[in-house]
Amino acid sequence: MRVADIDRRSKANVRRERIKGPVDNRGAAARDAREVTPPLQGINDVARELGVTLRTLRFYEKEGLIDPQRVGNTRIYSKREIGRMQLILRGKRLGFSIREIKEFLDLYDADPGHHEQMGRLVERVRERLIDLEGQRRALDLTIEELTKIEHEATTHLMRKQK
Repeated sequence: MRVADIDRRSKANVRRERIKGPVDNRGAAARDAREVTPPLQGINDVARELGVTLRTLRFYEKEGLIDPQRVGNTRIYSKREIGRMQLILRGKRLGFSIREIKEFLDLYDADPGHHEQMGRLVERVRERLIDLEGQRRALDLTIEELTKIEHEATTHLMRKQK
């Protein structure tokens, strides 16, 4: 059997797994929950779900922040990897660097009680808040100055028209 045949069969098994889900006897509630978020998803599905590009997912994999399973050349994402991506995207949205996000994720993996992670998170959040407050003050001053310039220029134009 050729590698391409094995890869094709593996992809078909993953698709079948996503559609049918693993066998369990817990009833309709478990089936409904599984149908909402499949246990394993391909890169296209994850990118669409998270609103990111395939390149973004590959970038975070290359940086070591996520580690999807592989079936041949196909990336398969578990709920854990999707959860990590959600945390990564939230961290980026809040202005944290890749290095800081990686540090948080590494602490999460290393500290089952999450005490060290939460302590470090509080420190970083406080630092970020201080930075943002400084930026807000600078923006407020800029807005105030621009508003003043606009008012002066408008007044000047009005006088010239009369």
